[in-house]
Amino acid sequence: MEKILYDELLQEIFQKLPPSSSSSVALVCKRWLQLYRSSTTSLSLRLTPHSSLTIASLSCFLSHHPFLSSLSLFLSPPFSLSPYILSLISSSCSNLLALSLSPTPLSLSSLLSLSTSFPRLTSLCITLSRPLFFSWVPSFPCLKQLSISLSSDQGNPGGVNSGEESQDFDVELGLESLCVVGIRSDDWGLGWLWRRCTKLKKLKLQSCQGIGGPYSSFVKCLHGVHEIELRTCRSVVYGVLLELVEHCHSLNFLLVHDGGSREGLLQFLTRCRSKVCKFDLRLPLDLNNGHLLAMAANFNKLTSLRLQSCCLVTGQGLKALAGACGGLEELALVNCDVVERESGLLATMGQHLRQLRKLDLSHNEMLLDKEFVSMLVSCIRLIDLRVRGCKGLTSVAVVSMFRSCKHLQNVDITHCFGIDSKAIELFVKNSSRLRRMEVEGSKLSDAAKTWVSNKFIEVVV
Repeated sequence: MEKILYDELLQEIFQKLPPSSSSSVALVCKRWLQLYRSSTTSLSLRLTPHSSLTIASLSCFLSHHPFLSSLSLFLSPPFSLSPYILSLISSSCSNLLALSLSPTPLSLSSLLSLSTSFPRLTSLCITLSRPLFFSWVPSFPCLKQLSISLSSDQGNPGGVNSGEESQDFDVELGLESLCVVGIRSDDWGLGWLWRRCTKLKKLKLQSCQGIGGPYSSFVKCLHGVHEIELRTCRSVVYGVLLELVEHCHSLNFLLVHDGGSREGLLQFLTRCRSKVCKFDLRLPLDLNNGHLLAMAANFNKLTSLRLQSCCLVTGQGLKALAGACGGLEELALVNCDVVERESGLLATMGQHLRQLRKLDLSHNEMLLDKEFVSMLVSCIRLIDLRVRGCKGLTSVAVVSMFRSCKHLQNVDITHCFGIDSKAIELFVKNSSRLRRMEVEGSKLSDAAKTWVSNKFIEVVV
């Protein structure tokens, strides 16, 4: 009885260990190796012509992990999801809930076989070739998350035959999260999917030149959406933002990276009726003070704002936003030269944003101690602080961190060349709540390593 309890306790511990510790655990003894394998619920494997893992050994390897619920399998050509590989996976992983297969495109027959082998799948990540067909999706009755990458081949334009568009018109999918990567401007056929995703909560489009169908179909999936991500989708950002204004009143998070529309974003910020509380924008040439002023006027309940490489904004817009959104809990100004350019900006923002819990000022290379410290004096509630790549900061900044921010749990001070090992040692010693720190290993003195070990602090080097 004691041995059984001891084994169960070890398995609980193994499940909470970081991935970096797995190799050490497996080398202790055969019994620990067996217990670690039986406690593993997620695996990521690569099947390539030169890898040590072969088709012949795949079944044996998977059989050592009987409680897998999530599997990610990278199949490099000439390997593909053949009926034999599928049978190996299904025979060893009957309890799978999440499956990712890349980068080889899956055929319709393979998808139908998957639905038969894994009827309980709730998450699926796959690559599809053109032309596009989606009538297989209802074959996965439990599916909640679907991620589709469209093959980059230069074949025929993605489309759907006339029968596909009309069949199963009344089918309503249970999908709550959908990600589509690589829609071309001449692709067609996603209208079938858009019209049936009426329960969608999260939508992500990446590297898309179109939406794969008419906007009249696309808007059907927007009504209940809570989160939208648009990454490198300059061609469709304007249209999507305007449709969000008209058809989505439940949005609380918007991300737009690497390609936006100045006019489309301004219209969204001035006309949107959703109570958006989180913005993440990386728009070097498409975001200016006008957008920040509109945000301050219409979204004063913001809790999170992340701006990256936004070189057209000035202190005027940021101060207005800070004054209107005093309840902000997360702020990121990553690689935004206004932080370095305008003296006193951070101090003013800190005085308005006393509720901040997370602050990210990474990659502002010329940020100086004086500006940084003047903000920390006001932001005493911080638990997460990131200044990666701030080369102008010195050990003075570190001293201010543990004196002003006594609740810090997570810190990233990697590539801050002005911060020396002595300052790191003092920081670790005096930060009573620190749980995770990212820093170069060469800056950890023996004394610092001792404090890290005694305080159970995770160090990422």
